[in-house]
Amino acid sequence: MFTRFEEYAASQMLGHADSPPRNQGKLFFAEAWQRQLFGLTLAVAKQGHFDWEDFRQHLIESIGDWERLDCTAQPPWDYYERFFGALLQVLARQQVVTEGELAWVLADRPLRSHE
Repeated sequence: MFTRFEEYAASQMLGHADSPPRNQGKLFFAEAWQRQLFGLTLAVAKQGHFDWEDFRQHLIESIGDWERLDCTAQPPWDYYERFFGALLQVLARQQVVTEGELAWVLADRPLRSHE
């Protein structure tokens, strides 16, 4: 169940470049990690560690970075990979985590198949 903050955050993304995937009008998560990432991001923003609009701008930039890649250099499209990249940027910028902590998390991150 969404609280007012979650409703606000999700509704701010509707119809914009950073709009999350939907299926029949509801947020769509193909894998459990995507749902967990979305929930974690909302929780950290709700606790005041970063501004939701600041995160959205990082997400839009992350999507734009992917779009500007040459087609032969583009990894397969994955909204939540862009979402994750934006979260990492905003967490580092706001000094919620250190560069060392981010490196440790990324080193332990499982590779996902894009088949």
